[in-house]
Amino acid sequence: MNTVDLRSDTVTQPTAAMREAMMAAPLGDDVFGDDPTVNALQERIAALTGKEAALFMPSGTQSNLCGILAHCGRGDEYIVGQLAHTYRYEGGGAAVFGSVQPQPLTQDAQGRMALADIAAAIKPDDPHFARTRLLCLENTWNGHVMPDEYLRTATALAREKGLNTHLDGARVFNAAVASAAPEQTTFARLREIADHFDSLSVCFSKGLGAPVGSALCGSHELIARARRIRKMAGGGLRQAGLLAACALHALDHHAERLADDHANARRLADGLRGIDGLTVKSAETNIVFVDVADGQGPALLEFLKANGVLATGLIGLRFVTHLDVDTAGIDHALATVRRFFVEAPAAGTAAGRTGPY
Repeated sequence: MNTVDLRSDTVTQPTAAMREAMMAAPLGDDVFGDDPTVNALQERIAALTGKEAALFMPSGTQSNLCGILAHCGRGDEYIVGQLAHTYRYEGGGAAVFGSVQPQPLTQDAQGRMALADIAAAIKPDDPHFARTRLLCLENTWNGHVMPDEYLRTATALAREKGLNTHLDGARVFNAAVASAAPEQTTFARLREIADHFDSLSVCFSKGLGAPVGSALCGSHELIARARRIRKMAGGGLRQAGLLAACALHALDHHAERLADDHANARRLADGLRGIDGLTVKSAETNIVFVDVADGQGPALLEFLKANGVLATGLIGLRFVTHLDVDTAGIDHALATVRRFFVEAPAAGTAAGRTGPY
């Protein structure tokens, strides 16, 4: 039985073409700056996002960390959503490594912080307070696409108040595909999103399907600072062109196909909506969140796993589509969920009633 792995779009395996690209990639020592494949990737993603420069990183967490620390100094703070990845799921790195204080704000169901809350959180120039330097946004957030008008007004407010802006763009290609106008390319829409920000991180190892890698994009000055921080954080890689080759292949072949992942997510969501006991919360891009009635979330996860379907239960139940899951896999997942609700006791197990999911 083949496993249908819907835990995350990070679980994809390198395609055969990616492996061939790795074998053919010219290599150098990226710490010395002479890996031609890494340099080509950095130039390519900088051009696609409209920034002066870019820096290849092992992970999105490191890209965000280096970006925040390049914008902020010790005793500064950045404004961020209280459920944003940079605040909640990256180990508090900016505070731990940079003495940069996060100022988390409440988000709405689409991940947006109210403009009035952002304005109120900006500290006056007073030695009692941390210096507010940066606004961090995320697109997509939990699968939701940030509306362009919100990006425009939030970043304009930040600039008006003297703040820089950074986008956690781990899934910004999904946002670009989902929000592109008819006949507009993914790359053209990506540029429009990136234009709102001073810097952004871009992941290659999520929907694009590369095995490893992220990039921080910004000005020459910002990237020069980030390079020093990356070195201190242990992110200086040697023959990293092996990894950059996969990212270049993904940019050439896997960007527009993200629409297939979104279609599979809608197929999954539509099927789940027809099952009593489930409430589908979102399916805007490639992430589907589902609430499970009667505390049966943990039991459903175990049943899925036993029948070759993997999901996660961090926030309700989460299913993520990607290039390694086709419509047959989606249909198998749906059939397995339906079978669970036929076979499972209506009230769920004791663990299911009391355990978090």
